Amino acid sequence: MGRTLSNTMINLGIQSPCDEALYQLGLDIEELEEMEEDAGLGNGGLGRLAACFLDSMATLGMAAYGYGIRYEYGIFAQRLVNGEQQEEPDDWLRFGNPWEKARPEYMLPVNFYGKVIETPEGKKKWVDTQVVFALPYDNPVPGYRNNVVNTLRLWSAKSPVDFDLKFFNDGDYIQAVLDRNLAENISRVLYPNDNFFEGKELRLKQEYFMVAATLQDIVRRFKSAKFGSKEATRNDFDQFPDKVAIQLNDTHPSLAIPELMRLLVDVEGLDWDKAWDITRRTCAYTNHTVLPEALERWAVSHLQNILPRHLDIIYKINFHHLQDVEKKWPGNLDKMRTMSLIEEDGAKRVNMAHLSIVGSHAVNGVAQLHSDIIKAGLFRDFYELNPEKFQNKTNGVTPRRWVLLCNPGLSDLISERFGEDWIIHLEQLQQLRPLAKDPAFQRAVMKVKQENKLRLAQLLEKEYGAKVNPASMFDIHVKRIHEYKRQLLNCMHIITMYNRIKKNPSAKFTPRTVMIGGKAAPGYYTAKKIIKLINYVANVVNNDPIVGDKLKVIYLENYRVTLAEKIIPAADLSEQISTAGTEASGTGNMKFQLNGALTIGTLDGANVEMAEEMGRENIFIFGMTADEVEALQRKGYNAYDYYNANPELKQVVDQIQNGYFSSSNPDEFKDLADILLKYDRFLLLADYDSYIKKQDEVSSIYQNQSKWLEMAIMNIATSGKFSSDRTIIEYGRDIWGVETNYEKLPDPAVPKELALKEEQMMFIHKK
Repeated sequence: MGRTLSNTMINLGIQSPCDEALYQLGLDIEELEEMEEDAGLGNGGLGRLAACFLDSMATLGMAAYGYGIRYEYGIFAQRLVNGEQQEEPDDWLRFGNPWEKARPEYMLPVNFYGKVIETPEGKKKWVDTQVVFALPYDNPVPGYRNNVVNTLRLWSAKSPVDFDLKFFNDGDYIQAVLDRNLAENISRVLYPNDNFFEGKELRLKQEYFMVAATLQDIVRRFKSAKFGSKEATRNDFDQFPDKVAIQLNDTHPSLAIPELMRLLVDVEGLDWDKAWDITRRTCAYTNHTVLPEALERWAVSHLQNILPRHLDIIYKINFHHLQDVEKKWPGNLDKMRTMSLIEEDGAKRVNMAHLSIVGSHAVNGVAQLHSDIIKAGLFRDFYELNPEKFQNKTNGVTPRRWVLLCNPGLSDLISERFGEDWIIHLEQLQQLRPLAKDPAFQRAVMKVKQENKLRLAQLLEKEYGAKVNPASMFDIHVKRIHEYKRQLLNCMHIITMYNRIKKNPSAKFTPRTVMIGGKAAPGYYTAKKIIKLINYVANVVNNDPIVGDKLKVIYLENYRVTLAEKIIPAADLSEQISTAGTEASGTGNMKFQLNGALTIGTLDGANVEMAEEMGRENIFIFGMTADEVEALQRKGYNAYDYYNANPELKQVVDQIQNGYFSSSNPDEFKDLADILLKYDRFLLLADYDSYIKKQDEVSSIYQNQSKWLEMAIMNIATSGKFSSDRTIIEYGRDIWGVETNYEKLPDPAVPKELALKEEQMMFIHKK
């Protein structure tokens, strides 16, 4: 979620009065804003996307809840020590969280372990469980100037109070109290893995803990809601799918499917078929990755131990599902095996993506290319079985945080020309198109960008002691560190530029400041090595007097939402260079576009749609397409073919391999060179030549500032599609059956009678 104060003031429309009031008290609002901790309760783009969606749902007047875990320790703080990443716990709650309100009256029990027995009536019952309580904390999510406030409800694990009094006599009372911590560990810390599945018992408990508490909450709210009925509570679940929509944000909450079945069958007494119909019509699943190592597959032994009743239910769901497969493809055992929810090769595992698809009425990818890939590849059999389920919902970002809050200079410039309607109708930025070639408007955009760059340069000097040239091109690559995102390819370009300067110091060179930032999962050896290499390269480049001001390299420590808000408005060039077919969507790419940075990227994720919107002439596209990548992998990729054919590339790989950047330990980066030459799944050497040529084109166009600014303005003008408002309107229309509403609710300070009168007057005026 990042920080809340500035965002709330902007959405309530009180930023200027608050600023003025504090100023009159002799206080600085910016100092106050800097005191707030980031709420880093998620990983990378997936977590940040959910935050954008919450903002859009409130702004569009949708009655929506976000649910998650109130981790005591969020995503770790990253420190760089001798160029290496060190993790520190993110104790974000140490001074409390002023935005949250604990709601102990809605505390709910969550069960683990135990066994399943059959009752005399032939029903299944889950007994002898261990109970942990889920305590909700509510955080307000205000819409943009419409007086709508939705809720983000985060669950915290609490131990049950009662422990056995016989411990008093056994003298083990102290241990009994200490053991309560084990239950509360469930919400202690976030697993910091992005695009990687870690099959740990605690992680499974976290996923079920969130799902079980959330579904009880949803069912309670459904049963106590009136919907025009006079009954105190409702026990008829026929209307449940019409009143409740549950969106599974990737497979992490996929246990919602067997849990809702358990509640409907075991607790509410519905028969299986009716419960299944309700569950399927209520749930929908968003897939966020095609990387095999990221797909969740829980060991059956884990589920048997921790959630025995749910394993029963999953087996029964699978039985009925395989009957449908048999109907469609009679006698095809291969289909049965590949489409089963239970994977039988080696230790038995439950494929959570398959469970999510079977238990949902809608399945979507998050960019057109990604949605096409899951239909043609990853989930092809499921698509053939139920083509009507599959959809695309291209991601978006909220313009409130990602331009209004973080780039007030640009926001003011747009609002002065066209009013403020674009803030909730981002497609109106199309009005900027005719101004792309206007020299006066170009100068105004240039001035805003230059001020943002100066501000970032001051921050870099203060935080890193790094002096950068604000007139240089700010070339920025910020995202989680992962081999598929190819920060290593960027590093190879830095080394290539360095070698060229050294070879011919007097040649014409477009000055660049390359900034790379992002966290590597703590156990991800290769990603941490890449961070170290970038820092070692930076050390050599930045201290070489021949290079001087032409090239600077900075690793941005502890990249997070708050830092992104300062970096993105100052960027000239945005690096979106994943291997085509690997990035589901990307949302950083959209933030940069909205703030007038040009993109160098592959035709991957949402880059494809960005290129369609702005025209290929306004984006720097390089490298293989997803089809070409697949063809090369089928044919067999031999990195040495590229290494031997390109002297510049050979020099770069040799320098990494031979310790040019790590003289004290020549073997430091041998592993990275080995990956590049022998085990590279992401084909860096195949795209190197195309990438370098495109970077040369970038440097050449940057020299022509008028052309660069024209392209930048076209980027801003065509970013309307990438508002999360548009994404949420599509979810509402195509999946949830929920209409958007731009009506502003009456101000809380206005007496009810007056508000009603105003509403009637507005209605008459409209008629």
